Amino acid sequence: MVDASAQVRPGGRSAKVRAAVHRAVAELLAEEPAEALTIPAVAARAGVHATTVYRRWGSPAQLLTDVATSRFSGDVVVPDSGSLAGDLERWMEDVAVDLADPDTLALMRATIGSGPEGGCACTADRHAQLSAIIERERSRGGDAPDVENAIDFLLGPLYYRAIFSGEPASGDWARRLVTTFLAASRALS
Repeated sequence: MVDASAQVRPGGRSAKVRAAVHRAVAELLAEEPAEALTIPAVAARAGVHATTVYRRWGSPAQLLTDVATSRFSGDVVVPDSGSLAGDLERWMEDVAVDLADPDTLALMRATIGSGPEGGCACTADRHAQLSAIIERERSRGGDAPDVENAIDFLLGPLYYRAIFSGEPASGDWARRLVTTFLAASRALS
């Protein structure tokens, strides 16, 4: 198995090739169904030889995982409103907006469909952000819920709605989900 992270160099031609290939993946997913995403099609769109793509990523699944990891890292800022409820509401609204983007959804659906690593690539940064919000509340001395429960209760429905339904979550819906989660967490404490 090819380890994409070990084979990508940080600058120069490698960085340009990586950027061109990532852009090609995004463009192809916006135009075609995920099944049409092949290494030769990506290479042609990126203007590189297919062996370059195979050498770095090995398979469409590994390529999608790399693109998703890059796309879903650091794109949503973790807010600091001074309260857990405020932080979660603002963050959930931002995540809901991001998940409503058709290009984001196309990448997520293709990546998740490519294998188990794909799902992790689409959610790892969100898990880290949610964990940071909860840990900050603990450092303020607040009664913070369990991170795993927050992931299941907040991100689960948000991602389900984005990926499987035709109606992505609205900001109001996301805020109500936070209110319900915090009330349930307090009741169980």
